[in-house]
Amino acid sequence: MKKFFQEIKADIKFKSAGPGQKLTESVGERAPKEKPNQPALRQPRQGPTDEAQMAAAAALARLEQKQPRARGPTSQESIRNQVRKELRAEATVSGSTEAPGTNTVPEAKEEGSAHLAVPGVRFTCPLTGATLRKDQRDAHIKEAILSHFSTDPVAASIMKIHTFNRDRDRVKLGVDTIAKYLDNICLHPEEEKYRKIKLQNRVFQERINCLEGTHEFFEAIGFQKALLPVPDQDGPEEFYVLTEAALAQPQSLQRHKEQLLVAEPVRATLARQRRVFRPSPMASQFDLPVDFFNLTAEEIKREQRLRSEAVERLSVLRTKAMREREEQRETRKYTYTLLRVRLPDGCLLQGTFYARERVAALYAFVREALQSDWLPFDLLASGGQRLSEEESLAFNECGLVPSALLTFSWDTAVLEDIRAAGAEPDSSILKPELLVAIERLS
Repeated sequence: MKKFFQEIKADIKFKSAGPGQKLTESVGERAPKEKPNQPALRQPRQGPTDEAQMAAAAALARLEQKQPRARGPTSQESIRNQVRKELRAEATVSGSTEAPGTNTVPEAKEEGSAHLAVPGVRFTCPLTGATLRKDQRDAHIKEAILSHFSTDPVAASIMKIHTFNRDRDRVKLGVDTIAKYLDNICLHPEEEKYRKIKLQNRVFQERINCLEGTHEFFEAIGFQKALLPVPDQDGPEEFYVLTEAALAQPQSLQRHKEQLLVAEPVRATLARQRRVFRPSPMASQFDLPVDFFNLTAEEIKREQRLRSEAVERLSVLRTKAMREREEQRETRKYTYTLLRVRLPDGCLLQGTFYARERVAALYAFVREALQSDWLPFDLLASGGQRLSEEESLAFNECGLVPSALLTFSWDTAVLEDIRAAGAEPDSSILKPELLVAIERLS
């Protein structure tokens, strides 16, 4: 093909080169003649014929079909620039409609708008049982813990230590230090030095004083503040001193120590918001609120880190296993998922889950709603794929985010036993109290 174009170019150059020279002429004779005063008329450049142009166009078309697709930029800097342009373009058109036939993410809608599949993500306070929005969790739990001081100051102070302080490593160090203080008292009740804790002590300041709730704990278990003289020091210093009444009950001190060591932070639990819908052709349509797509500060940092890694990944070759891991990581950016289970009578059972929860949580959720919760059953994903209750797969690892429709199916052995008895399985399998509140999916 290159030879074809070279011949065309050579033909054009030859025709426009002017009169030729004989090889037998001397150097002087080959010297260019002086130009006349009248400028010579330059002959117009003659282009290729129509037939040549058509042949060239056809050849170019064939050449483009044979050539591989144009590769992207190869240098790392140009790759980074290209990815930044694509990310900016994605942010600009993030609200645009996907082309038909693509796997689109359900559109997020504002909370309170009509036809939402669920009003929003809700949480339950374990202390009060109140249902809370995401932005209400921390304030409500703190208020509930503080109000608990009037009834059980020891339990309230322990909850405050583990809940109000976010640095878990620092909390563990402080708790272990308090436990050491109490162990010394129980092991050496006759030693007065172990019953006193100097507040200005470096260990106390670095490990305990910096934690919220520690002072309330010491006072709740029987310590009192007192100014005591210090040898070789002019003025007194402040100490925590264990009272005689508390010292007489070493079992209580040991019990409080164990409670402090095994306690966990008080966190609001995700509310399932169980709903039952009548059979509907719109079972696979999910209008999700923005709670399912909003990212926390930690999740935003994680997304930025993943995008930075994506820039570097474009500069190296990836295996199929690497690509599959990256696709799986993409599904992990969802925190919650809304799942529906189609029952044998066509009714739909719906609940909200964390995307990182295991499949066993969905089986337990369905089992709680069944009349015969002891009978084995299966849950099938799209395409008939069976989700095993024993497998430790999370919903995001199964692709069941941010929403999915599954199908309930009785275990094969159960069906055979029922039919062997000359009966058919009952299509209505939910508890009667759930059917009273059945809704229409709009």
